[in-house]
Amino acid sequence: MSKSEKEIKPVMANNNIVIQEEKPFFILCKPKLLPLKSMTLEKLDKMQTDAEEKAKQLMLQSQQQ
Repeated sequence: MSKSEKEIKPVMANNNIVIQEEKPFFILCKPKLLPLKSMTLEKLDKMQTDAEEKAKQLMLQSQQQ
């Protein structure tokens, strides 16, 4: 934007009240999409954590014997 677009110009009315004119403008930007985990990925993560827990339990059991 140029300097003239950023400035707010005061306007003097007949009854000596100062009014500020402002030009409305829109700033358009690309939408930001966040990656979401699909149900399949959530199931795979759960299966992996369950498998890791089972492996830890088996390791503990084998060490105790």
